[in-house]
Amino acid sequence: MAKILSYDIGTTGVKTCLYSVDEKIDFIGAASEGYELYTFPDGGAEQHADEWWEAICKSTKQLLAETGEDPAAIDGITFCSQMQGLVLVDEEGVPVRHPMNYMDQRASEEMKEGIGKGLKVAGMNAGKLVKSLLITGVVAGSVKDPIWRYLWVKNHEPENFERVYCWLDVKEYVICRMTGEFVMTEDSAWSTMLYDTRRNSRGWSSEICELFGIDEIHLPMVIKTTEIAGQLREEQAAELGLRAGIPVYGGGGDASLIGVGAGCVKAGDTHIYCGTSGWVSTLVKRQKVDTDNMIAATVGALDGLYNYFAEMETAGKSLEWVKDHLAKDEIGVYLDKEDISGSKETVYTSLYDYLSEVIDSCPAGAGGVIFTPWLHGNRCPFEDHNSRGMFFNISLDTGKTELLRAVTEGVCYHLRWMLECEDKKVKTSQTIRFVGGGALSKVTCQILADITGRTIETVDRPQNVGSAGAALTAAVGMKAVRSMDEAAKLIQPTAVYRPHEEFKKVYDKNYEVFKRLHRSNAKNFAMLNS
Repeated sequence: MAKILSYDIGTTGVKTCLYSVDEKIDFIGAASEGYELYTFPDGGAEQHADEWWEAICKSTKQLLAETGEDPAAIDGITFCSQMQGLVLVDEEGVPVRHPMNYMDQRASEEMKEGIGKGLKVAGMNAGKLVKSLLITGVVAGSVKDPIWRYLWVKNHEPENFERVYCWLDVKEYVICRMTGEFVMTEDSAWSTMLYDTRRNSRGWSSEICELFGIDEIHLPMVIKTTEIAGQLREEQAAELGLRAGIPVYGGGGDASLIGVGAGCVKAGDTHIYCGTSGWVSTLVKRQKVDTDNMIAATVGALDGLYNYFAEMETAGKSLEWVKDHLAKDEIGVYLDKEDISGSKETVYTSLYDYLSEVIDSCPAGAGGVIFTPWLHGNRCPFEDHNSRGMFFNISLDTGKTELLRAVTEGVCYHLRWMLECEDKKVKTSQTIRFVGGGALSKVTCQILADITGRTIETVDRPQNVGSAGAALTAAVGMKAVRSMDEAAKLIQPTAVYRPHEEFKKVYDKNYEVFKRLHRSNAKNFAMLNS
């Protein structure tokens, strides 16, 4: 039996989970610790590397204390992480500036200069578009893609750029801090959009680096998700409360491993994730790209398969916004400044449980109110960093209950939109695994089934599937599990939600209006936010 420590490094916090792996994956315990996402009026989004590390250390010690596990019994460390961060470090592995989060959108001029001039197809330089697709299978068509952030630092902070030794992603920075090794897993390398994915020439593409002005010397060695990156160093082991010398595995990005942790490991399997961001992902055998809808088949953790991946920026973040700005002190959740979640007179165990009850009390369609969940721009099926959220069609009869339900429905409308866009190029599955924190709400699960018209399945601890997928990669690396295919047997659904046919008419009508709202308001968004 192997015991594996798995770090799920998210946008706003880390979940540190411990698993035992033998003939099945057993969850032993978890601890969480938050950190900040710093956003700026100019579109910047940054995080502090030391806050990541402090949260990892604190949650590790808490987990060990609460479970009583012996640190000496841990056989491996691995990761599931947010992707497309830009962590530029010096020769000691110390960041030369604060890491830039995947939501950062300051590099519009760099993108315009890099791919927005000349003869254009889908708004991008035709020659660079074709060459990128041929070599990497993807094109840097979003202002939030890390190529442009790298060039933004080069152009705006030359003193910092002069100190750059290596370009890392988020978990790769943590690996470097733990082991002293500068590496990047294949999925992280692909997400830079500089990685040659052709079968006989996989590796960093000198041609693409030259095309976009990237210094190839800054790019690290690439390893597989199941490979050992290095061993935990003594100083860092002491800070974590672990033993030195534990093998540290590459792990993977959230887009790669959440599907694995959901039990989706076969071609044609589709899963939907709702965390801070949200996505629809279907496993396919060949690389595909849809430049019109901003969907691409990403390199993941499964050999011979790709994740046909459509992403929205603010899914669960929209629900968090509701909690912070519409719910607290507004709908009776706090009475006389007293949190009713702690009251003996209420059955609600948390604010989100209460919100679910409120949302469920409102009829399908939210009284005709529609919410657009584009609070920090959007990627798919349209790229527009100026787009924003709005409530559409409010009347004198609209109350906060309708607004709350409209937000949940709006996220689900957008997920349906991405699902249907994927169907234009691939065959998505009729039964979909739904995971992430959003899947903890039975109400959200049912609304998603009703709006998409698909059967929705959830699994045990859906908020921890990324760390479970990461544990599986390490288990394969240490040969405790034969292959990643074992996930289909190890991870079974625990609940099933089927669509209610009686709600189809109202949802279909609202959905058609939802899809028109960006096109009707794109110029207004640009006028207000560019």
